[in-house]
Amino acid sequence: MKAVTMTKEEHKDFLKRFDKDGDGRLSRKELTEAFRSLGLNFSWWRAWRALRHADKNHDGYISEEEMDELVKYSTKKWRFTV
Repeated sequence: MKAVTMTKEEHKDFLKRFDKDGDGRLSRKELTEAFRSLGLNFSWWRAWRALRHADKNHDGYISEEEMDELVKYSTKKWRFTV
């Protein structure tokens, strides 16, 4: 996979498009779909890891407040350039 270049805001907007139920949060399933759309291998595992890292209140979702941490984690771990 080649590097993906996005600004921080573009990265957030991209991820928010996968909030299919419109609840303002990203579930593991929604994160898996986002990562899969980028062509990342083992997207289910990457979503699990990202959720474990960024879900600070441990409710199983990435909220708006936790989105910055998710962006920071995904740019550090996988070839996203911000």
